[in-house]
Amino acid sequence: MHFDPGSVKRFRFLSYDFDPATLTAGLNYAFDDGPELREEITFHGARPPPDPERWAALDRCLHHLHLVAGISYYKAAVPPAIRVETRAIPEETARFLDQLYLFGLGEFAYRNALDLRGRIRFPRTGRGEPAAPRLRLPRRTAVPVGGGKDSVVTIEALKAAGEPMVLISVGDPKPIRDVAAVAGVERIVIDRRLSPRLFELNESGALNGHVPISAIIALILTTASVLYGFDVVAMSNERSADAANLTWNMLEINHQYSKSSAFERDLGELLRRRLLPGFRYFSFLRPLSELAIAAIFSRVGTAYFDVFRSCNAAFRLRDERRASGWCCNCPKCRFVFLCLAPFLPKSELVRIFGANLLENPEQERGFAAILGLAEHRPFECVGDVEECVAALALLASSPEWRDDRLVRHFSRLLLPAIPDPDALVREVLSPSAVDQLPAAYRSMLPSVPHPPPLTP
Repeated sequence: MHFDPGSVKRFRFLSYDFDPATLTAGLNYAFDDGPELREEITFHGARPPPDPERWAALDRCLHHLHLVAGISYYKAAVPPAIRVETRAIPEETARFLDQLYLFGLGEFAYRNALDLRGRIRFPRTGRGEPAAPRLRLPRRTAVPVGGGKDSVVTIEALKAAGEPMVLISVGDPKPIRDVAAVAGVERIVIDRRLSPRLFELNESGALNGHVPISAIIALILTTASVLYGFDVVAMSNERSADAANLTWNMLEINHQYSKSSAFERDLGELLRRRLLPGFRYFSFLRPLSELAIAAIFSRVGTAYFDVFRSCNAAFRLRDERRASGWCCNCPKCRFVFLCLAPFLPKSELVRIFGANLLENPEQERGFAAILGLAEHRPFECVGDVEECVAALALLASSPEWRDDRLVRHFSRLLLPAIPDPDALVREVLSPSAVDQLPAAYRSMLPSVPHPPPLTP
């Protein structure tokens, strides 16, 4: 049966629940009077709350998780009305949700030619809400592990500092399992199962596209803090996650909005005022560029070289479409190759990827996009143009890389316009002076190895 998004008038947040026997949360939604869309999240190995105070905190977390995770379903039709049938939400929570849905669906709106300005408005009440539970959580840092180089740098830095920690992942794909095994740190595994009905809607005419998955994961991890016992989540998002891909309809469109410092600030305020004041969520690597993280990874991540993956092909849901290694034909593969090349021997990097991407003329168009020579930066988790050009400047100065086909080509196009390449590299590799990282964690940041001055 065909699904017509334009015919839908309301998106409904029906209910949420938690089964202590199966440790599974259920999140229930619907369009108009249509069938229920039920998502389930299982917190493997957790302990149900032992007292009323923790049950109250869990309920508050599940309520907010229900509201945030609904974005995966709302986007199927983006109807003009939103109805929350669980309980009224205060003005500041509604503003947080309005902002998240508008900017988190920015790329989705751009690709579907939808103007969401003024359309997204959560119902709110002027009445106050009971104060957030002041739950005392155990002193422990949870590090989400995604299988890539960034979380490896966070893991190794916190291990070196002796920080009490646990790894955590939503899902259990092989790259994550392999990285966790090398790390040798306890890991929590959480499963998220989207409603099968959503996939049916997608096949029959629903609107589809990118959602701010990191925001959903943030609320899953907030809920997990009550069930497993930790008081900090240290993400591994870098400062270039703040960079927009383009401006459209007078809005900045950022593929990584839910990894940005703006989202982290908004969530931090929500946690403090409405949700869980004793819990902190921030990015440990926020002061650093992706190029700086690559430099650190090249030094501390050698044990992970054969198992880390940043390529999306390794995380595809369907077995028949999932790659076992790097696909070598996507923006993330190109970006990671370009950032690591200045800091690893060529033979080692080519062995890791199975190919030299900078010697392949078929990669020219893809590298042009991440180097700022396309209409906009790719809608992927890749760094900004400035750090890509800095990486190119380092390669143009390297006897090992300077003669590779694409290094020569892009050096001729881009580097003559850079008045001081050394200054650019220093700026990109230097930590930011201002960020949201607590002082205790900033002291744990590893130093960035700076290369010698560039040679012509």
